[in-house]
Amino acid sequence: MSETTDGYAVFLYDQAIEVLGAAIKPLLEEGPGGLHIPCIEVDTSGAFVEMTLRSRPENAQDAEIEVMVPTGMVRMIASM
Repeated sequence: MSETTDGYAVFLYDQAIEVLGAAIKPLLEEGPGGLHIPCIEVDTSGAFVEMTLRSRPENAQDAEIEVMVPTGMVRMIASM
């Protein structure tokens, strides 16, 4: 198994996506495994899963966004 990854795919339960609604929709991407949040870092050490995402706002430089959701909303985390 390789030690390097291109990040992580965080899959949420369908109910979590529904509850989070419009706030989470722009962060979701469709992939072979379904809807997921692509992250460059994930921290699962607390009551919340902390995700660091790379974002490129329109007409701006790359930015990093940190999003935290309760661990009970996360179905699976996979390396990419």
